[in-house]
Amino acid sequence: MNALTLINPADGSVIGEQPIHTAAQVAELAERARRAQPAWAAQSLETRLQVLGRFRQSVQDELEVLARILTCETGKPLAHSRNELNAFLGRVDFLRAHAPAAAAGSQVWDADGMREQIERIPLGVIGNVSAWNYPWFVGGNVFVPALLMGNAVIYKPSEFATLTGQAMARLLHGSGVPADVFVPVYGDGSTGAALTDQDLDGIFFTGSLATGQRIAQAAGPRMMKMQLELGGKDPSYVCPDADPVVAAQSLADGAMYNAGQSCCSVERIYVHEAIYGRFIEALVETTRSFKLGDPMQEDTYLGPLTRSAQIGVLEAQVTDALSRGARLLTGGARVPGPFAGRGNWFGATVIDRADHSMALMREESFGPLVGIEKVSDDAQALERMNDTRYGLTAGVYTPDEARARAILSRVRAGSVYWNCCDRVSPRLPWSGWGDSGLGLTLSVEGISTFTRPKGWHLRSV
Repeated sequence: MNALTLINPADGSVIGEQPIHTAAQVAELAERARRAQPAWAAQSLETRLQVLGRFRQSVQDELEVLARILTCETGKPLAHSRNELNAFLGRVDFLRAHAPAAAAGSQVWDADGMREQIERIPLGVIGNVSAWNYPWFVGGNVFVPALLMGNAVIYKPSEFATLTGQAMARLLHGSGVPADVFVPVYGDGSTGAALTDQDLDGIFFTGSLATGQRIAQAAGPRMMKMQLELGGKDPSYVCPDADPVVAAQSLADGAMYNAGQSCCSVERIYVHEAIYGRFIEALVETTRSFKLGDPMQEDTYLGPLTRSAQIGVLEAQVTDALSRGARLLTGGARVPGPFAGRGNWFGATVIDRADHSMALMREESFGPLVGIEKVSDDAQALERMNDTRYGLTAGVYTPDEARARAILSRVRAGSVYWNCCDRVSPRLPWSGWGDSGLGLTLSVEGISTFTRPKGWHLRSV
């Protein structure tokens, strides 16, 4: 039987094995979910709210254990794992609080004996191919509202977050979600492809552009609902009136948190020439202050990369930039890490004198690497920010809100930030433009996306 070998990215040790679901097994599980979904949808919303409330409590009760599992398999520093889980609890609270409004129908017309009503019904069976960098966030953005709205969910965790996926399934089932309503399937890309091939009512994916494109090609002709949360090449602009030290400290964290392994990590920074030197100095100083070390230690800020293959991507981007005239200010290479050279360690890297001829300003880095380019005015910064196939987030640093709004209103991005970055709120829709994807999660709209509207025309006789 084929199995995943689960590796701790910090030291390269084997932490487990997981049998891979075959295509035939995935098909059988999908059929079971199809049969089970109507009974789950027939439960009252209040019942489903109570079940997900028990799930939330179980996550809170086991938070420390779950954080250690997450750190062990992804390399995320333990403090960051706790942050993710604590914030996940807040997301569940928001989704439960606003589920009734998202599920509620409405009467839109009543005159001359004719009533018109809108009913919200579940999509049906949802396939969710999830991600490893924030598995509680990314997975929960889908399966929590999907289950609340009465759907069945077939959940494929990333192969790099398998143990966390197992924990999610255990806690959901223990809280009262039937085993055939939340169905985990484990494996690699072939398992995800097998899931996409099933008779689904929606496919929700978070990951790379290349995989998202393959899913779109496979699922598009079958007219199912499709949501693709893909990559980003997220820019920020530091205006001449900004405090360069404050902006640098914020942006260093936005670039390096979780080792830069986030679709909304800051990957390119444009700095006005008037404060460029002071900003660079502060950014490098802050970046060098981040402690790289054992992710299980409380004071570690920078852990390993989860995927060893990403080191080659970062090395290639650094080499390309330097060959085109960029300057390496810190980092730029593999580092031994705290385990005698074992594990996937890469130093926090800052490169300036960057421009858009370089891959690090055009292609997603997904690691602790940021490029900086000097600009002469707001117009040039705006042109650079929009010079991308992606459109996930963008930010502006300035004390002048009107100035920030004037720039950000013209940036092609799903989320924009004034004097902040790398931030997601359950109250706001999370969406992207261009190659950053299709559809949205979070906000009340992100709950409603797991329903379909049904129009009723009712004439009295």
